[in-house]
Amino acid sequence: MHKGFILLNCDLGAEEYIVDELSKTKNITHAYLTFGAYDVIGQIEADNQEEFEKTIAIIRKLSRVVSTMTLNVIE
Repeated sequence: MHKGFILLNCDLGAEEYIVDELSKTKNITHAYLTFGAYDVIGQIEADNQEEFEKTIAIIRKLSRVVSTMTLNVIE
């Protein structure tokens, strides 16, 4: 299993929309609103690196997402 996190900055006021969209996305196990440098954090658990990368690509294409940072968990 491949695990990681995606940290997102989004348009002002879009935070709840983004969390809702992440919650509907395959391989996203948790999505959180945050205060600080990033607006939303999503936890990803995929079967392999390819599925992990596909999930990241889907998220980056969501409307109202301004920027992302991906963190891969090392096990």
